[in-house]
Amino acid sequence: MNLKFIFCLVLLGNIFFVSAQQDMLVTQFVFSKMSVNPAATGIDDGICATSLYRNQWDKVYGAPNSAIFNLDANLDSKIGGGLGLAFSHDAIGFARQNNVLLNYAYHIPMDEVGKLSFGLGVGMINYGLNSANWVTPSVPSNLDNSIPNGFTSTKLDANLGVYFKSERDLYVGLSSTHVNQTLLSQVVNNVTTTYQSRRHYYFMAGKTFRELGPGDLDVQGLYRTDMTKSSFDINARYIWKGFLYGGLAYRMSDAVAVLIGYVPAKNMTIGYSYDLTTNKLSSVSKGTHEIVLKYCFNLPSPPVTKSNHPRWL
Repeated sequence: MNLKFIFCLVLLGNIFFVSAQQDMLVTQFVFSKMSVNPAATGIDDGICATSLYRNQWDKVYGAPNSAIFNLDANLDSKIGGGLGLAFSHDAIGFARQNNVLLNYAYHIPMDEVGKLSFGLGVGMINYGLNSANWVTPSVPSNLDNSIPNGFTSTKLDANLGVYFKSERDLYVGLSSTHVNQTLLSQVVNNVTTTYQSRRHYYFMAGKTFRELGPGDLDVQGLYRTDMTKSSFDINARYIWKGFLYGGLAYRMSDAVAVLIGYVPAKNMTIGYSYDLTTNKLSSVSKGTHEIVLKYCFNLPSPPVTKSNHPRWL
């Protein structure tokens, strides 16, 4: 059966009331933890900007294309926590979802143990359907009038999380996205379209094993569920002499992936992953491509001024 027809049927079957696992999946989640756990905001020193693009199931019509942009800063010396802006865009078929949240994380130093963080993200979720490109498989000249044309709705969205980073290169985090389960709806051409965002839960953990040969071994795990469907990812990267890395990833019942990366400077990382599809689309998918760019910097310290007035000698 034509794959265009299959995707259109799936979308049509969910168009009047959509309630499913909606959060995007990314292979290199180690670079986008703030997107799903606001407590990870500013957990590392400095100011970091991260961009990620994912082309899922390459060559499959209507397959997901996703983008992430995160900006976060460690402000422990000023406000005792971190601030960040998290933006994500996900396109599937003729559906589009955008999320933008302002994150704040309160960091609690734990002497010689690590840092405990509690985070809140508040922002907006936007969901839209554009059926301008919808064509019925049998009669190309006819459009289905029951499909809303130009539906879009925007409402409040919120994430919560807790995160612990130890002094021994270990971290664990627990979080929830869309905690308010926003209900978006709109009436177009006497058709009411409703989109229910589902609350998702995440558990993440990672450990870096230092000085294994000429480099370090970094192992990361992420479990996600909306209490209906679940998935689990595990990544392992070997970072050679601090500037090159390679590794493998596995996503339960979905894909295995190859990870490669280059660290041209201590504050910059360029990464790429290729997922080999193992689910039912394996016969038609050309795999999934994902590229990430991360850059961090520290603000210069303010200059120390001295007075030469005799009173202050």
